[in-house]
Amino acid sequence: MNWVKKYKLLVVKAIKYNNCPYLEINDLRYALYLTFNSTQNQQVDVNILDKFPDKYSISWPPFLREEFIRPIAKCSNSFALGPNKLSWSHLKYIIKDKLCLEKIMSIADICFKLGLWPSYFKTLLTIIIPKPNKESYNSPKFFRPIVLLNTLGKLIAKVIVKYLQFHLIVNNFIHLCQLGGLKQRSTTNAGVALIYFICSDWVKNLMTSTIAFDIAQFFPFLNHYLLPLILRKAGCNSKVEQFFSNYLVGRKTQYYWNNFSFQFFNVDVRVKQESALSSVLSALYISLVFYILENHLEILKILISVLSFVDDSLFVAQSKSLTILNSFLFCSYNIIFSLLEKFGLILEYGKTEIFHFSRSQEVLNPPPLDLSMLEGSSLLLKDTWRYLDFIFDRKLLFHQHIDFYVNKVIPTVKYMKILRNSMWGLIP
Repeated sequence: MNWVKKYKLLVVKAIKYNNCPYLEINDLRYALYLTFNSTQNQQVDVNILDKFPDKYSISWPPFLREEFIRPIAKCSNSFALGPNKLSWSHLKYIIKDKLCLEKIMSIADICFKLGLWPSYFKTLLTIIIPKPNKESYNSPKFFRPIVLLNTLGKLIAKVIVKYLQFHLIVNNFIHLCQLGGLKQRSTTNAGVALIYFICSDWVKNLMTSTIAFDIAQFFPFLNHYLLPLILRKAGCNSKVEQFFSNYLVGRKTQYYWNNFSFQFFNVDVRVKQESALSSVLSALYISLVFYILENHLEILKILISVLSFVDDSLFVAQSKSLTILNSFLFCSYNIIFSLLEKFGLILEYGKTEIFHFSRSQEVLNPPPLDLSMLEGSSLLLKDTWRYLDFIFDRKLLFHQHIDFYVNKVIPTVKYMKILRNSMWGLIP
């Protein structure tokens, strides 16, 4: 057994027995680090960026006062406190003073002028909590690390993300298939787009097949070295590139888990999912993958549409033949598998699913899609398929979708009367 597996096994034992006196605290500390930071040595192919030309460089505009006031107004005062113990209610009170607000704006401006993210904002707390509704908790994958960030740093990040998204869209860098991680784009947009593809194909008497795939540990795998180079491709100037190069490294965190707490130690090569910037950085990162994929599919004359919502992506193929549909999906999956590896990303095979749509009255019996050549398995036909918050059936009748959500809401309505005094003091 190698040393990584050894330390992960320590975490499993500690979880199982809740408190293991025979475990050395130092061993458990490193076990937690390895379990939740296992992506730090993932390799990337920098040469892959040569296939994409640089966009026109656009200067970064100065920060405006309104951009700091608007986002903080929507922040809940009940959020957990970060390392600096400063709540959103405190910060809302502070920025009412014009001088204090100007000082905060100056910090943001200086960050970009000097190309750095202060170490004060890089100090994090990581709380390990159990995922809900699991039959057992005997594995680290049933626990989720929740990262608490510096509140002032979170406010500045919220402002930066708005400027960065505007810059990327103006420069036409975000791929059109990317419907997640950006403002004004939601799961509803993704569902409507997929239904449009299916219905437009049915008008042409075509069947539609999809293969959905998920990227394992997407945010941790976003490489700290490759991201600034992608920003350069997107037309960001050298100061912005330098800022994000510094933003992504030099972090330290302290783990809290059950009754254990540990000293701070370094956690680099990672984009924190809890950060406001993670959504737009993920959209930026994956967009380049889809641009290169699109070029490959065009050369091979494979007719595939792509939809992506953050790390949940799918290929949509149209044809009258199930065999052709399977071949299109297999080739596309093979290409994306190779591309993602070059970007330091890994497909999670257990979440890969295939689904066929057809309004034919005949029994649909498609051949399974064999992915064993790509270290996967054969994907078999299902009666229903869940993508994002939608439950699809073969004919888009949505009977199962309605049943599921109606049954989910009925118990809530029944118990509203019982819970009325504990829910904001309001009667149903």
